[in-house]
Amino acid sequence: MAEVIRMPKMSDTMTEGVIAAWNKKVGDVVKSGDILAEVETDKATMDMESYYDGTLLYIGVEKGQAVPVDAIMAVIGKPGEDYQSLLGGNASVVATAAEPAPAAEAAPVAATPAVDTSNIKAKVVTMPLLSDTMTEGVIHTWLKKVGDKVKSGDILAEIETDKATMELEAYEDGTLLYIGVEAGKAAKVNAVIAVIGEEGANYQALLGASTSVAAPTAAPAPTEAPKVTTPPPVAAPAPVQASNSNGRILASPLAKKLAEEKGIKLAEVSGSGEGGRIVKSDVDNFTPKAAETKASASSAPVAVAVGVESFEEIGLTQMRKAIARSLAESQSTAVDFQLTMEICMDKAIQAREVMNQASPVKISFNDMVLKACGVALKKHPNVNSSWREDHIRRNHHVHIGMAVAIAEGLVVPVIRFADTLPLSVLAATTKDLGGKAKNGKLQPKDWEGNTFTVSNLGMFGIESFTSIINNPKNESCILSVGGIKEIVAVKNGQFYATSVMKVTLTCDHRVVDGATGAAFLVTLKELLEEPYKLLV
Repeated sequence: MAEVIRMPKMSDTMTEGVIAAWNKKVGDVVKSGDILAEVETDKATMDMESYYDGTLLYIGVEKGQAVPVDAIMAVIGKPGEDYQSLLGGNASVVATAAEPAPAAEAAPVAATPAVDTSNIKAKVVTMPLLSDTMTEGVIHTWLKKVGDKVKSGDILAEIETDKATMELEAYEDGTLLYIGVEAGKAAKVNAVIAVIGEEGANYQALLGASTSVAAPTAAPAPTEAPKVTTPPPVAAPAPVQASNSNGRILASPLAKKLAEEKGIKLAEVSGSGEGGRIVKSDVDNFTPKAAETKASASSAPVAVAVGVESFEEIGLTQMRKAIARSLAESQSTAVDFQLTMEICMDKAIQAREVMNQASPVKISFNDMVLKACGVALKKHPNVNSSWREDHIRRNHHVHIGMAVAIAEGLVVPVIRFADTLPLSVLAATTKDLGGKAKNGKLQPKDWEGNTFTVSNLGMFGIESFTSIINNPKNESCILSVGGIKEIVAVKNGQFYATSVMKVTLTCDHRVVDGATGAAFLVTLKELLEEPYKLLV
């Protein structure tokens, strides 16, 4: 029996994944354990294994497309096996007949057809959701007519939404068999507006089976002029710039996405695909032209500022979406407050020099802070706790999250049982996890289960700062660590030089009171000011 392959939940915060690459194609023989695809999650790019033996019968998600967790991505079964029944009644199938919709959009669900349409070699084209507020679109112009040959990537029509006039791409090869909405007429989102398939295909049966066919007598378009120059929202596909003979650039969706991320103008890229179409490799290998020399300043006695206003829209990565969700949740749930303390680091500096003479791995000040936090958390278990709505979970183990900045945002790999690790072993662990984080090689076991987090910006010269609690479901505190600064202090009327470091503890007041957080910081200060205590 055929088996559906769904988007797996690869991290505790994942809501959708992006197909970075398919390693198998329809018709390939698949064995259990084979890598079907590479999936970009909010934390890393990971391999998706097959758990079934058989033939890959169906792929419903294009490379570069975002897929909600549990949505159907593919089907594996016996060659020639009928799998359509597995797709037809399921609301989580990812639609491919229209442009990719935002994650919040539910995939269009067609009513159960009265007749069997599985053997009809044609596909309906529906009005896509091109903005978060769009309810209908107006066909501004049809660029193809009934009977024209269509290839995947061809521009079928220009659609005027409530935000902009945008292009509708074809995702099927075939002949344009049917146009259901005239130019200038409106159609509801998800209504069938066209059909593409083999010549002679019984597309009328497809229309009869659809509950949302756009009537040719749809409401007329608004009388105002089309907003052809209004930039689209970030969530919507970017409009293609004019450059070729028909005023449009032919480029694959992934090439467009990469060009947008890199700030490359597609008009400057030469396409190597069929018909001059720009593909991913063209964008990867593109070298920008040298910037033109600016015009000389005006000789007028009054100086005039000359320039061009410009900006770029940067799409959200899965990681950036997850960071936004997590921090918004933290701010809306945790009742936080901050405590700041200054720690003398003179003895820690001396101790680190001595320890690094014997340690096989270089020990950093951050390693010493992590170790001190581990020991202090054992002494103050209330800080090593989290809010669970109807109870508080007090952890007996110490798993410390270490915030690591990477190009895509922020990840928090976890040092497990940090209180038990010798400093040299802890240093090796942090370097290994930091390297994995920067190379996108972290796995779920590397980032799950933190009971406390440390964020260090001291290496950037930041004196002090406050952090937002990383994950209120798992922890109640996060420690912000500033840089070590040499200052002049006074003791017994005498001036002397000393090195200090400021730390700020952000606490969830539902779990940790002020006195509890302060007691934790006192212990942390004692451990770093007398670092030999970290070794016993």
